[in-house]
Amino acid sequence: MLLPWQQADWARLAQQFDRLPGALLLTGAQGIGKDRFARFVAQSLLCEAPAADHAACGQCEACRWFLAGNHPDYRLLAPDDERDDDKPTRKLLLIKVEAVRDIIEFAQLSAHRGGRRVVLVEPAETLNLASANALLKILEEPPEGVHFVLVAHRPHRLLPTILSRCRAFPLTPPAADVALAWLETAGVDNPEIELARAGGAPFALTDGARVPLREKFAAVLAHPDAQAILTLSGELDRAKLALAEPLDWLRKWLHDLLAAGTASPVRYYPDHAAAIERLSHRAPAVRFARFDHEIVALAPYGQHTLNVRLQVEKLLFDYQQLFAGTR
Repeated sequence: MLLPWQQADWARLAQQFDRLPGALLLTGAQGIGKDRFARFVAQSLLCEAPAADHAACGQCEACRWFLAGNHPDYRLLAPDDERDDDKPTRKLLLIKVEAVRDIIEFAQLSAHRGGRRVVLVEPAETLNLASANALLKILEEPPEGVHFVLVAHRPHRLLPTILSRCRAFPLTPPAADVALAWLETAGVDNPEIELARAGGAPFALTDGARVPLREKFAAVLAHPDAQAILTLSGELDRAKLALAEPLDWLRKWLHDLLAAGTASPVRYYPDHAAAIERLSHRAPAVRFARFDHEIVALAPYGQHTLNVRLQVEKLLFDYQQLFAGTR
């Protein structure tokens, strides 16, 4: 089913549905529901009794199979979860070349239902070099009746040759009031705050179990005290958070500091706007920008849970030093 804010995007796509290419690339901010839209596209391509606007009927045998997850002419190409619960680290999730080879074999078979076959690739930027090159070969000459639907949060990370074989279709982020109404219907607590923290992306909300820690983190950023930093670092360590989460929280706070310094609206932490405004005038903007670049350099280590306490302590004490010697 399409999300409320996706109706206009579907109307745009429906106009070209009979002329869809062998590879369609759905782009847009992470967390706006691109995967939902991609699955709706896939189901509609396989539907045996589509509506006038090409939307899946949801009632035919093909739709029932698709919704049950066992349509014989549909495949999902996604990263394998290689998490080992016995170890304190998590490997980077990638789409492996062996999985792509299986997809190529599937694409070269005849359709079970005599219609189209569909391969959904998400997120496409998790293709490594070997798997990307393997996929490229079939994208260059896709078999008759085979459609590839790729989802990319960061399309710039895809090989230029793959981008050139796809037709890009950017999806529209939801308007704030529409997203808020949807979250309220879904029963999300404090939907205004959660939507702001997620940058307006309804599917990028913090896991509910992490929200108290995230709010403590924000409180320490608003009043960076040494003892509070040590206490918070210990809590984050006991929660076994990967480094990516506090990095994300900190980068969003820095974004708001830089925004406040230029009289722009606070985006992610509107409930801390007064503290952000105060802090934004206590240090030159160039300090915040340089610190943000340091955080970006840590992004490749974001999935590690090893030594998170030491990393977070260093980050927060470095953050505290941004305001050293200022009033």
